[in-house]
Amino acid sequence: MNEKTEVCLVSCSVLKEELEQLVKRGSLDVELVFVSKYFHVDYEAVEKNLRKVLETTLKRFSGKVVLVYGDLCLGQNNEMKKLADEYGVVKVDAVNCIDCQLGGKGKFLEVDPEHNLMFMGPGMIEFFKHMEEKMLKEGVDDAAFANVFSGIKGIVLLDTCGRLKNAGKSWNSQAWDFQFLKQEKWVLKI
Repeated sequence: MNEKTEVCLVSCSVLKEELEQLVKRGSLDVELVFVSKYFHVDYEAVEKNLRKVLETTLKRFSGKVVLVYGDLCLGQNNEMKKLADEYGVVKVDAVNCIDCQLGGKGKFLEVDPEHNLMFMGPGMIEFFKHMEEKMLKEGVDDAAFANVFSGIKGIVLLDTCGRLKNAGKSWNSQAWDFQFLKQEKWVLKI
């Protein structure tokens, strides 16, 4: 990282691929620190690990620290904003990681106000692939895993890193090869 970098982003690794691409392209001049997306199944684990990372980052980094997490990533009562205030860091204005990918400021709620859709970028796809594998090892079958998505009307794949444009018709053979996604009627690719 550039010695003159004055900003450090502390982010959930669900956005790792996108943020690393932006840094590589020169669109962002920041240091990147990630907290594992796999903690997201437990608010307590997210908070515990995020606190450790923030404390370490604030000790070693003299510039501005920006928290790249959604408002809802620690709960629905402004817990993430309170944590950012407690540590004196700036938090991005975003409801969740999908809102970050759509530009923040509640765009996610504008796009899907009824919460009928499941939006999945590369990091979220990896998260659910990991969860599917973990559940299968624990004896949960594909049908039960697919039931996790039963309340939604469709899945929107966000091609934030350019994977789909090169995949053509074989898109489901890429990193997003879930059994339930093979029913193309569910999926809108943008």
